[in-house]
Amino acid sequence: MAFQGYGDKDLRLAMIGMVEGNGHPYSWSAIFNGYDRAAMADCPYPTIPDYLGRQPKETLGIPGVKVTHVWTDDPGDALKVARAALIPQIVDHPEEVIGQVDAVVIATDIGSEHAARCRPFVEAGLPVFVDKPLVDTAEDLNVFRKWIAGGAALLSGSALSYAKEFLPFRESTHDLGELRFACVTTAKSWERYGIHALSGVYPLLGPGFLSVRNTGSIDRAIVHLKHARGVDVSIAAISDMYGGFGCLQLCGTKGAASASFRDTYYAFKAQLLDFVRFLRGGVPPFPFSETEELMKIVIAGIWSRNEGGREVALNEIP
Repeated sequence: MAFQGYGDKDLRLAMIGMVEGNGHPYSWSAIFNGYDRAAMADCPYPTIPDYLGRQPKETLGIPGVKVTHVWTDDPGDALKVARAALIPQIVDHPEEVIGQVDAVVIATDIGSEHAARCRPFVEAGLPVFVDKPLVDTAEDLNVFRKWIAGGAALLSGSALSYAKEFLPFRESTHDLGELRFACVTTAKSWERYGIHALSGVYPLLGPGFLSVRNTGSIDRAIVHLKHARGVDVSIAAISDMYGGFGCLQLCGTKGAASASFRDTYYAFKAQLLDFVRFLRGGVPPFPFSETEELMKIVIAGIWSRNEGGREVALNEIP
């Protein structure tokens, strides 16, 4: 049976999982709950207390929703996250939250782990939000496809889909003429952060990506995408290129434009608000077919790199 939504009831969330290089349990929980400034100062990701500290106090918190339970892969992290983000319950095993919460957030960004992390909650009928990327193999994509077909309430995506710096181009690129080329850059790996770059450009072009060619390496992914609208897209994901995270360039027949992602808090909160609207109304903010296409691009990029830069058509992904 399809998820119908919870309506206006107060919602309890569980924050599940934490992996190296990803501080979402701190930041996302604080956006829902508010936070303890002194405890958050000890967060191992200094950018998080920095951007949280720049927000007016009244913008923190989402009415009627609280993160009430937390579990992390390292139990010591759970204690720190709970103190910083005012989470009352720490559990010893993720499955303990079943029956105690209304939805689960999987706050890890390793796609190869997500099917296993989500399974107990999907099978229990709980709605799940999964950090990007949802998957990085065709086999796991098929698992999620079957769950969605069976009525699972599940969302996954990147905050760059909500970047306010890119909003004008989502409204219109008319002034640029016909788009011919787009470029997006990111730090870290194609597997974990390529989806950020993809999500910066996907809302501008929409569905219709045809093929992927990755001529880079594990640490330096250089990826060429072809779109049915006649647009070529170039993505660079270079491990230590933190200064280039979320830089977008668009070139058309009449003009060009560029923008850089800056407001992390705005994008995260907009994304989490979309999840809350889904929980209340039961209507996903975007179809799973879009998530599926994005995951096929991620997978095709891995296949292409592993096969010496071969151009991989999306329709090859089973």
